[in-house]
Amino acid sequence: MPDMVRVVVGVDPSGSGDADNADNDAIGISVGGIGTDGNAYLLADYTVKAGPATWGKIATDAFDRHAADLVVGEINYGGAMVQHVIQTARPRTPYKQVTATRGKAVRAEPFSALYEQGKVRHVGVFHDLEDELTAFSTSGFTGENSPNRADAWIWVLTELFPGLTRAPKQTMKPKLHLNAPVVDGAWMN
Repeated sequence: MPDMVRVVVGVDPSGSGDADNADNDAIGISVGGIGTDGNAYLLADYTVKAGPATWGKIATDAFDRHAADLVVGEINYGGAMVQHVIQTARPRTPYKQVTATRGKAVRAEPFSALYEQGKVRHVGVFHDLEDELTAFSTSGFTGENSPNRADAWIWVLTELFPGLTRAPKQTMKPKLHLNAPVVDGAWMN
């Protein structure tokens, strides 16, 4: 394995508590980096079913253990809660929030090409995460449970390869021409 240029911890929260409940979704926590060879490496999967205090500590311990540069966390479920949990567990942890605006399969699709090209490598065996990744198809996610591990890993890959995903659409403001006449409340160009 080459030296890592950048290491990122990805978090996909579920909102579960510490109560042992088989129906709770796991909190996806993945660690990956981009090597000096330009390839991405899955370094660890710390996915856990636990409440915020526990998963926050696991994520920030992973940040320290792997000398990470950043924690990325999805905010669709929980909003600012993810940042609060991370920065309560480890103050001043570099954090970036990410928002899922497209379906899981659409988010994962650009990275399947990287796998096909051998640009993504797993350092170890990650059966549960690999099962989730292979359950994605062109018709969506076909697995039984929520793919929390895969979601956390996709957020890591998105951060490591920002050019593979399109930027959020920006709303264009109409240009106002000061000398243009107004007709029925609308500017004429």
